[in-house]
Amino acid sequence: MATVRQARAGAAPDPLEAAHACEGAGADSIVCHLREDRRHIQDRDVARLIAALHIPLNLEMAMASDIIGVALRLRPHQVTLVPERRRELTTEGGLDVVRLRGQLQRLIPRFAHAGIQVSLFVDPTTAQLAASAQVGARLIELHTGRYASAKSGSAQARELEALRRAARQARHAGLTVAAGHGLDYRNTPAIAAIPEIEEVNIGFSMVARALSVGMAEAVREMKALLSPHLSGPLQAGPTPRADKAMGCLGQPKDRWGDA
Repeated sequence: MATVRQARAGAAPDPLEAAHACEGAGADSIVCHLREDRRHIQDRDVARLIAALHIPLNLEMAMASDIIGVALRLRPHQVTLVPERRRELTTEGGLDVVRLRGQLQRLIPRFAHAGIQVSLFVDPTTAQLAASAQVGARLIELHTGRYASAKSGSAQARELEALRRAARQARHAGLTVAAGHGLDYRNTPAIAAIPEIEEVNIGFSMVARALSVGMAEAVREMKALLSPHLSGPLQAGPTPRADKAMGCLGQPKDRWGDA
């Protein structure tokens, strides 16, 4: 939504209006990415979303000093730390937690002190998951991009199995597990069926679908696909912003309050 708005540097479409439609249709959280070059979401969008939504806002962000400052000032419910390259069209891979270990060990407590939950967006590898636990993360989001872009059924099956192994490893290490990137209405159910995955974050495919059916219906369709994997009744509308907020699979995040 913000990308379309910025194409003409105007006021429409309004990301907040879209977020309210998602909230009303049963979305359990809203994700936005505040990039260093501000190519789509702006600082004011983040502030408005935090102030107006009744469901948690998950702010994707790079570990850049100015973005860190914005997050600490606005205090979203959660930040998800991702790598960022200026010329990329979208995030191309997971955060290199192994290389950034020292920086993350200093940064994560700053967010925790501000009451902000921290997630690390990582590739499904043993080294990155082990490092995520070691730096003090309580939540990780598995990068599903290679699974989503696999060109054959056999390649997709291999990537799906890698995600299954990674989810088991992460849970064994005490991490809460989410997944996202490149997920759509065809490939999401297999990810949602992985028992350790408690949340899926889906953006582009739902916005694309919304061009045909509207944002609220796009959300309802995705929730219907997820419904066989819910641990409880499907949430029909907004839920209170609280430490036990519901993830996109409808499972209580009891551990989030410790992040």
